[in-house]
Amino acid sequence: MTAPPPPAEPPTPPAPTPPAPTDPPTTSRPGTSAPLSPDPALSWSAPTASPRPVVSFGEPEVGYRERSWPRIPARIAAVAGSVVLGLGLIGGAVTGSWLIGDSGDEGGGDTFAEAGALWHSVPVDQLFPPTVDGQGAGPGGADRTWTRIAVAPDSGCTDAFDPLLRKALAPVGCDRLLRATYTDATQSYVTTIGLMFTDADATTMRNLDNRFGKEGLDTRTDLMPLPYAAKNTLAADFGAKQRASWTISVLTDAPVVAYAVSGWADGRTVDSPVPAEQAMVSGDTSPTAQAGLGYEARGLADRVERALRKTVTSPSEKSS
Repeated sequence: MTAPPPPAEPPTPPAPTPPAPTDPPTTSRPGTSAPLSPDPALSWSAPTASPRPVVSFGEPEVGYRERSWPRIPARIAAVAGSVVLGLGLIGGAVTGSWLIGDSGDEGGGDTFAEAGALWHSVPVDQLFPPTVDGQGAGPGGADRTWTRIAVAPDSGCTDAFDPLLRKALAPVGCDRLLRATYTDATQSYVTTIGLMFTDADATTMRNLDNRFGKEGLDTRTDLMPLPYAAKNTLAADFGAKQRASWTISVLTDAPVVAYAVSGWADGRTVDSPVPAEQAMVSGDTSPTAQAGLGYEARGLADRVERALRKTVTSPSEKSS
């Protein structure tokens, strides 16, 4: 029996003919007949000379912030901060002239005379505040806080200085001496601050200041001021042998000699006292410098001087 023939395959339909290409639509610029095609430079995928800006709806990228805020104001802010910090650390006549706006010349005689009368017209808490804030006054810019633990009765200067220092200060005379002793926040150190009001005029004060500077009298260990050791306080054992660091400033815009002397609160003796300026130098390895006692003396003296000058320039704060 013969097999039937296989069925014939259906014919393959012809492939459709693609439509003829047409030109893209064009537009014309209003008022002209020339066609206008889309500008490829306006496309997000088009290459550009500079990277596409980063867009964020949250915190801007660091690079974006730097481009948005110019660097000049930041430099100005840094310089301004350095100036403020510098003013906080500079004591003596230079700081006084800046804060009061007076060079100490005879033209500022009214202010000079007012400062000389403060010892009997201003409350003790205004000249020696119960608490003194010393922001940035410690080593490395650390903050300090001092608490007053004793105030000496106002007195003369006979028993307040070693004989050689008393002789060095004799040209300006001693009208009155005010003293107070403070301790730091840890109660590890004690510091006596003194304000000696003199009988001198501005010229005599400048002459003494020049002598201290030229002869280095403020760095001699035989010209240190004495501390005020108040009984029944942390400073009870703060005597001549306990002096570790000190500073003396002969003011030229007020008839005042300001000083501070610091030591340990535990009454330990010090064989080699170090002037505050030297104890504050980086790299000084003396126990006094390592403990920061130069900063204690200089920082507290500077802020009491500033309080004195503020009182002179703020009559409304004075009271009899």
